[in-house]
Amino acid sequence: MIVRPVRSSDLPALIDLARSTGTGLTTLPANEERLAHRVGWAEKTFTGEAGRGDADYLFVLEDDDGRVVGISAIAGAVGLREPWYNFRVGLTVSASQELQIYREIPTLFLANDLTGNSELCSLFLHADYRSGLNGRMLAKARMLFIAEFPELFGNKIIAEMRGMSDAAGRSPFWESLGRHFFKMEFSQADYLTGVGNKAFIAELMPKFPLYTCFLSEEARAVIGKVHTDTEPALAMLKSEGFSYQGYVDIFDAGPAVECETSKIRAVRDSQALVLAVGTPGDDATPYLIHNRKREDCRITAAPARLAAGTLVVDPLTAKRLQLSAGDQVRAVPLSASRESK
Repeated sequence: MIVRPVRSSDLPALIDLARSTGTGLTTLPANEERLAHRVGWAEKTFTGEAGRGDADYLFVLEDDDGRVVGISAIAGAVGLREPWYNFRVGLTVSASQELQIYREIPTLFLANDLTGNSELCSLFLHADYRSGLNGRMLAKARMLFIAEFPELFGNKIIAEMRGMSDAAGRSPFWESLGRHFFKMEFSQADYLTGVGNKAFIAELMPKFPLYTCFLSEEARAVIGKVHTDTEPALAMLKSEGFSYQGYVDIFDAGPAVECETSKIRAVRDSQALVLAVGTPGDDATPYLIHNRKREDCRITAAPARLAAGTLVVDPLTAKRLQLSAGDQVRAVPLSASRESK
């Protein structure tokens, strides 16, 4: 398995992946025209033809037979071309000494506070490949790319997590709030944001603070909570240093997590090493390994061993990276020490 930049020839496979994601992955809509445009723009991004506000680093996970089975991406900076909205969860305090009443009411404030940060997005892996190292490799390869090219990204990285919805795609938060202002199904609003039509958010969403006590109990309970299927991804990000700082999605109230770029574990602990080809050994540690290239980027995960400033890998791993002994790589242990293996 390798992670590499997307190519225009990958479009049919991306369409198939998009159709299998279900509700919740707004940055991968099953719209061929939109995806073709995104792939074309991603190709320009990897060749350096896009500014940070337009940069879209779209990666695919490819097996040894050349089949594309997953995608992940990094947005260079959010909100510099299209408005970027979140709710900031705050607190409104009301008190009356005369009546001996004191109330703390969680309050939602429409905010653009996360504008300008880079974003980890569009993570999806085909169900048949959700085993072994594949999921962690696909997700964390982006962090190793950021470590190699930090000048391309912001000082903070964010990730919006999928919020709670049921098997039918019904979001309790949307039913209690969004539906009253947008007069459409959650899936339709979700799709519109995915194809870049975000103007309707500014036009229809109320600008004043929203008191959560007016929402249904079910809606209040899901604010800042992730979908069950997203819990492993959230745990992985937390192990890399990401944390929830009170920002949620305006549609399903899923949390946005964030971390200073330099403090992400895979960025902070990565090393530039010389590649050695041999036998890593039975006690080798799974490493995430990058060939240090941009347009021809290739990243894989494999058992490896540090030895006197070199990283020892087996011949197949070197072949996947399209490298030879003596070439430079950037590498980091695949898992944080506190992350479950």
